[in-house]
Amino acid sequence: MTRRPGKPARKYSQAARLHDVIRLLEARYGATVEELAEECEVHRRTIYRDLQAIMDAGYPLIRETEPDGRTLYRFLTGFKKIPPITFSLEELMTLYLCRGQLSFLRGTPFQDDLEAIFGRLRSSLPPRSVAHLERIASAAAPRFQGVRDYQGKQQLLKELRRALLYQYRCRLFYTPPRRGTEEYLFDPYTLLFFNQSLYLGGYAHNRSGLRLFLIDRLERVELLDDRFEVPDDYHSSDLTGSAFGLIEGESFELQVEFAPEVAHLIRERSWHPSQQLQETDEGKLLLTMQVSGEKEILAWLYSYLPFVRVLAPTALQKSFRIGLEKALAVG
Repeated sequence: MTRRPGKPARKYSQAARLHDVIRLLEARYGATVEELAEECEVHRRTIYRDLQAIMDAGYPLIRETEPDGRTLYRFLTGFKKIPPITFSLEELMTLYLCRGQLSFLRGTPFQDDLEAIFGRLRSSLPPRSVAHLERIASAAAPRFQGVRDYQGKQQLLKELRRALLYQYRCRLFYTPPRRGTEEYLFDPYTLLFFNQSLYLGGYAHNRSGLRLFLIDRLERVELLDDRFEVPDDYHSSDLTGSAFGLIEGESFELQVEFAPEVAHLIRERSWHPSQQLQETDEGKLLLTMQVSGEKEILAWLYSYLPFVRVLAPTALQKSFRIGLEKALAVG
């Protein structure tokens, strides 16, 4: 760092310097480390430490390479300092209830973030209120079976979180069941929670289309310098289409008959946007919907045995019967 002639070196605290760096980045579209070092009259190494401290404090700072080779640091477009957030007791209860539904995040950095958030909430509330909210959430928390443990994916998920927040293009290495590892150039759009599992959705360049990846099968993630924009017309439902669950395939009209013993269970829920229900004189319930994803549909139908009968399509009738025969043969 070269100080400008005739100007004495500044002597001020890191906090004051960080304030200056943030002010400079907010006032400009971006600044290089060299420019910031000259403005603050410190060494480049000091600026690198300051930038890291700013990111650690939660500021959405990104790095971009200009056509001339310069590296600019700037805040995400539209960023403003977020004012303190306060909650009513009813809103806090809702937050605690929601936390009770997220046990499948165990072992992920998202669980660490949740614990940090609720740690701040606890520190700002009277102990009696905290104990009351914890008791309500504990009473309502479900006991899931087969919860995944993502401890081994901690670092990978941290990289994905950064890619999602700052819209960095990635190189994914994914291993499907009974196949070798495949490489994808990928723009991550969405992180989905489904059936106690995490999925990454976005645009796969070498497949020229949207794709969903189960986090469990991701071997490695490499963040690239390139950034992307999410299309204005994108919606997470584009990833699944007419799928009954997450697996999209060729759409077909499903017709199923449920016996009176379970008809009320079907009637009480909405299973698909296209569903139509029809009551029969015998107390049975006919369900019709336009769906895709045979495997997920079959798994759902088997959960209602022996009170379910597939009426259409013929191909699904056959798959349903074959599955039953295989189960009987094993038994």
